[in-house]
Amino acid sequence: MVMVELHIALPDWAASMADRAPAVFATMEDKMRFVIELARNNVKHGLGGPFGAAVFTETGELLSVGVNQVMVAQCSILHAEIMALALAQKRLGSYDLSQDGRLRHDLYASTEPCAMCFGAIPWAGVTGLVCAARDEDARMIGFEEGAKLRDWVGALHARGIKVQRDVLREEAKAVLRDYAAAGGKIYNSKGTAS
Repeated sequence: MVMVELHIALPDWAASMADRAPAVFATMEDKMRFVIELARNNVKHGLGGPFGAAVFTETGELLSVGVNQVMVAQCSILHAEIMALALAQKRLGSYDLSQDGRLRHDLYASTEPCAMCFGAIPWAGVTGLVCAARDEDARMIGFEEGAKLRDWVGALHARGIKVQRDVLREEAKAVLRDYAAAGGKIYNSKGTAS
């Protein structure tokens, strides 16, 4: 058996964006603009799908960023949300970002989570999820988002995770539309989801 190692790392441009980020993001919209810019730059650099994510502390400090790397890494789990969560966990040295309920972190995503990312959110220990574009916006350009609970927002709320939707939705939808118009690869378009 040949052992293969998976190394999760941000592209240089994304790491640079994170390094140049403000010490504190003042508003929800400021955080989401940053995340949408991650998605836009991921398209510009041709490294993956049109998706970005970031984890912020309750005081507005940037903890980690993630961009979709499915195509460049040839790994279907490297969605922006998964990368942002994994890198935040590595930075804190814990699989539980809440540190047993002592800390509060929010995951910001340029598009609502697919089925896989939805499943990872409760286990990661975030206390909030903020989304821009909707699931149907990603489906509109051909992405297959997987089967999610019909009331996925309610399911997260029941687990103590506050969900905010449609924050700068039109800006995020523009990134999705631009990606599709430029001929961006829709790498998981087979199958249907409910």
